[in-house]
Amino acid sequence: MIVDTGAIRAFLDDRHIALAERIAEYSTRVLAPLPEPADDAAARQQARELLGKLGAAGWFAPIRDQDWRACCLIREALGATSPLADAVFALQALGVVPMLLTENESVRKRWLEPAIQGRAMASFAMTEPDAGSDVASLGTTAVRNGDAYVLTGTKTFISNAGLADFYTVFATTDPAKRDKGIGCFVVPADTPGLRFVRALVLSSPHPLGEIAFHAARVPRDCRLDGDGEGFKLGLATLDRLRATVGAAACGMASRALADALAHAKTRRQFGKPLSDFQLIQQKLARMATDLSAARLLVYRAAWEKDRGAPRVTLEAAMAKSFATEAAQRIVDDAVQILGGRGVLADNAVDRLYRSVRALRIYEGTTEIQQLIIAGQLVK
Repeated sequence: MIVDTGAIRAFLDDRHIALAERIAEYSTRVLAPLPEPADDAAARQQARELLGKLGAAGWFAPIRDQDWRACCLIREALGATSPLADAVFALQALGVVPMLLTENESVRKRWLEPAIQGRAMASFAMTEPDAGSDVASLGTTAVRNGDAYVLTGTKTFISNAGLADFYTVFATTDPAKRDKGIGCFVVPADTPGLRFVRALVLSSPHPLGEIAFHAARVPRDCRLDGDGEGFKLGLATLDRLRATVGAAACGMASRALADALAHAKTRRQFGKPLSDFQLIQQKLARMATDLSAARLLVYRAAWEKDRGAPRVTLEAAMAKSFATEAAQRIVDDAVQILGGRGVLADNAVDRLYRSVRALRIYEGTTEIQQLIIAGQLVK
């Protein structure tokens, strides 16, 4: 699947053009032939294999380099060919970026390069049964005890739960301070007291689950943030990565559009191709326009961050909300154009239909993004 760099050329450097060509070739050759996992166990096994493949090929390096346009190009290509590979990339970024934004050298020394090389799988543990969009209401506690913190609580809807080698965990150090009393910790998966509770099975292959901390003792030097700065660190991480979620959505949408267009040009009904019918043309036109607008918003946000903007809160929120909503519409229209073929389990468009929905929820729902946008405008 070729990533069209022409429309977004103004936001890219020459190295990005070359990277787009390489990741497109790699995705088509290595990822596209992979079968969709049959169940959760198979998805977990394939996720592990994908981690090694992507790491060995060097595709996680732009995360370490904080080259957000490169990350967007990679996620767009992965989203088009393997939503599971895209999820693996996304979680490496979520787990690693907090390390990059702090001065904790001991954590970096242990985990950064293994994660970038695909030898250590990351996870990002923020969401709880009673704390989703309202991060300040986290119930998991981290109580200082000598030279360590003792973590107690439950995290749910955690990607790579039970599979990760380390978890980047957000916990309350002072409940009275709410968002100013949250810490961020890197917790090795083999920490005594950390338990994988259960898998949560999605309709699309994705290792998701619940973990619990039962007086899990974590050394003090595993804390990434300064006192009470964990909430800001989490927001800064999401601020950088939300545009890449939009890029993954664009990849899924571009694949859906390509498949729908190819089908419309070859499928004949009433003596002529579907593409001759004006209602089909209307869908194709809307799909292409939405996709172009989404990509421009995504790469504008990444370009702003790459050129040194301290915050891209507004741009990233616009990119994620518009791109993910547009991708949902585009994939849905593709299913409609393909008709019965579009809902067959072995059809790529059906896989995209099951995969794209989650993008409107994770890393901040569309509704939260709209509140962020409005808040930035009012401020």
